[in-house]
Amino acid sequence: MKTEKAKSGVAEQIHRFIRDSFKPNFGKLTFKSNPVWQRLHGIGSALWFDTGSIDEAQQRWTREFSALTTNNTLLNREIQTGRYDGLISEITDLLTSYPKMTSRQRLLEIAFVLNAWHALRLVEKFDANVSVEEHTDLANDVAIAVDYGRRFYEICPERFIIKIPFTPAGLLATRKLSAEGIPVNHTLGFSARQNYLIARVAKPAYVNVFLGRLNSFVVDNKLGDGSYIGEKATLASQKAIRKLRESGLSPSIQIGASFRAGGQIRDLAGIDVMTMPPKVADEFLSLNLPTDQIRDKTAENYTVGLNKDVSSDSFNLNTLWEIDDKLIACIDALENEDINRFAPADLVEFFRIHKCSDVLVPWSDSQIATSAKEGKIPKLENWHRELANKIIGLDSLMNLAGLNSFTTDQQAMDLRVRQVLEKT
Repeated sequence: MKTEKAKSGVAEQIHRFIRDSFKPNFGKLTFKSNPVWQRLHGIGSALWFDTGSIDEAQQRWTREFSALTTNNTLLNREIQTGRYDGLISEITDLLTSYPKMTSRQRLLEIAFVLNAWHALRLVEKFDANVSVEEHTDLANDVAIAVDYGRRFYEICPERFIIKIPFTPAGLLATRKLSAEGIPVNHTLGFSARQNYLIARVAKPAYVNVFLGRLNSFVVDNKLGDGSYIGEKATLASQKAIRKLRESGLSPSIQIGASFRAGGQIRDLAGIDVMTMPPKVADEFLSLNLPTDQIRDKTAENYTVGLNKDVSSDSFNLNTLWEIDDKLIACIDALENEDINRFAPADLVEFFRIHKCSDVLVPWSDSQIATSAKEGKIPKLENWHRELANKIIGLDSLMNLAGLNSFTTDQQAMDLRVRQVLEKT
């Protein structure tokens, strides 16, 4: 009980520290409009900016935009500028009242404050919803992920959306938070079948397809020009999510994420949400499209850009847009279980028993290490056998790579924190 009280004391003090300087402008701000964004919004796409930079967003913000997404990569860019070095020192001084905290606990608290503090600045400036992301150390810890998710939400329940990555633990944590009415942006999705699983099991407010990285996988591995790979996956996911929503099986809303080019905004007009980097938004506007040429594209069936001598089966490409009966049956069976009693390992084992272990993969330490060395985009030569034999899905591999790349950026941010602490 003493430990719980001490933790409660830290959480309460940190909460006050973050909120004390917050000056909300709920419903008080006005912004100019843009007819192109207005047209896109009118088709049915909510518009978000994928940036943590106040300056970048401020130059482009119009009344049609409603949210910003931040992540460990984007926040790390802000932290590396040094603008929050003083804040890091302040948090550290505050935490000296808790000498029994481990160094890891201190890092988690500092990361929490930096995320929440920066997100509140975005809320102040734009009166926007802001997605805040948990420390990557929590991706495999249900209890702590839920705890920090609640704490993030309590900082600004009016505007904060909690980002949790797609992992077995992340699914279970999201399920708990969603049941409490806390909006979760379940991130690092890459396919229709992943999002179908997430939407039915965890029921978050939002699911994602990181579409630009899918195109890059094909290009970087010289499999084709990569055109429409991510777009096709996003539209397939949009269709599945909309059907679940309309049937009352899930409240989830589809986000198109990781846009790389302005033309992708045109080609995905009508999806539930677009979160776009500022430069991509600029590129879309530079196309100078007449508003009557911006049309709903959610019924499109794009042909993907693969080389003629490349078979999609050779790297399990179809996992990006196909939802097979085996997976549906697996989730039907899972819903008959007491999922809230599951541990992450139980979830992985359940999918193995139901022959869906290519969706929730029991990654080995060596596979995780290989992925970490590769960066955001996997190298096909390292995974060809597993993909061709359908031991893993391409979507699962991209998810592992995405989590590892976020972890790398989180580690860079943690290193900056340590460097500041060494100077104080």
